[in-house]
Amino acid sequence: MLPSSIQISGEPLSGAEVRDICRGLRDNAVRLLSLRGCRLCDRDFGRICRALAGATSLAQLNLNLGVVSSPGRIKQLAEALRTNRSIQSLFLHGSPLTDAGLALLNPALALHPALVALDLGDCMLGDEAINLICGLLPPDGAKSGLKELTLSANPGITPKGWSRLAIAVAHSSQVRVLNLDYNPLGDHVAGMLAVAVASSRTLEVLDLEGTGLTNQSAQTLLDMVENYPTALRSLVLAENSISPELQQQICDLLSEGEEEEELAGGAGDTQEPERGRGPAAQPSWMCPGGKSPRVRAEPGPEEAWDQGGCVCEPQAASHLCPWWRNEWWSERPSALPQNPALRWCS
Repeated sequence: MLPSSIQISGEPLSGAEVRDICRGLRDNAVRLLSLRGCRLCDRDFGRICRALAGATSLAQLNLNLGVVSSPGRIKQLAEALRTNRSIQSLFLHGSPLTDAGLALLNPALALHPALVALDLGDCMLGDEAINLICGLLPPDGAKSGLKELTLSANPGITPKGWSRLAIAVAHSSQVRVLNLDYNPLGDHVAGMLAVAVASSRTLEVLDLEGTGLTNQSAQTLLDMVENYPTALRSLVLAENSISPELQQQICDLLSEGEEEEELAGGAGDTQEPERGRGPAAQPSWMCPGGKSPRVRAEPGPEEAWDQGGCVCEPQAASHLCPWWRNEWWSERPSALPQNPALRWCS
């Protein structure tokens, strides 16, 4: 039987549901486990952690919106991650981790051989957490390092912390998607990020929505896009004090660069793929709902995903409907399915 997905959102978990989840994990029948915003007792959380520790088929784990709600649960999750070898994407958006909690998780994250996507948005992080996160970015032996990092809505991080992250992204990271939306970055931090983008050979998506930027930042970013060849394909600048004209100029330049790459790539089907770009070099795509493109490892069979009224057909195994980014759900509760329930999708 092909691995399937379990998706439950905002529901209290019964004992029977917890047993079913644990059985599926032990039988290696689950590739995606999403318990976003679910309510369960500490005993049941521990049972799930023990089951996922030995799961070899689980590629994506979503515990967004407060499921990991205490130091005890952080320790249980860390223990499970020390043993697990299959999880590629871990989502903890909206969990009250704080710097101390991330310090408990960090050793397991740093040693995990498969982890490439990490969502720590709205986790009450500060500069100490940034120091730990920077250590997760560069490749290390057989590890590829993080390729997608979300740090949305962590206002406790200071410009000093953001500058350290910018240096880490520029120096040796493999990050392709960096989401920093809804942080009070300002123009100074945006300038440092522009330098990081210009230096990075891998960064393709940068989300700076609602980060307090002005036309000064936009002009710096425009100069960067116009004068320096980068891998950047999507730059999100919505909800900033930036003129529509500047935003459109940046968008047009990025679109021109992508079209040129597509034409160059189509010149010969037998050409080798661009070194260092891998699967993410395939054209990005836009959700019909108009959200910005998000690159994510496909968690299950190639199929149409129906989430909150947005139906997207993945064009390749490395793409998933951007509405699966669960912070869209947390920011837009109306987008939640009307009757969230346990779903097995084979």
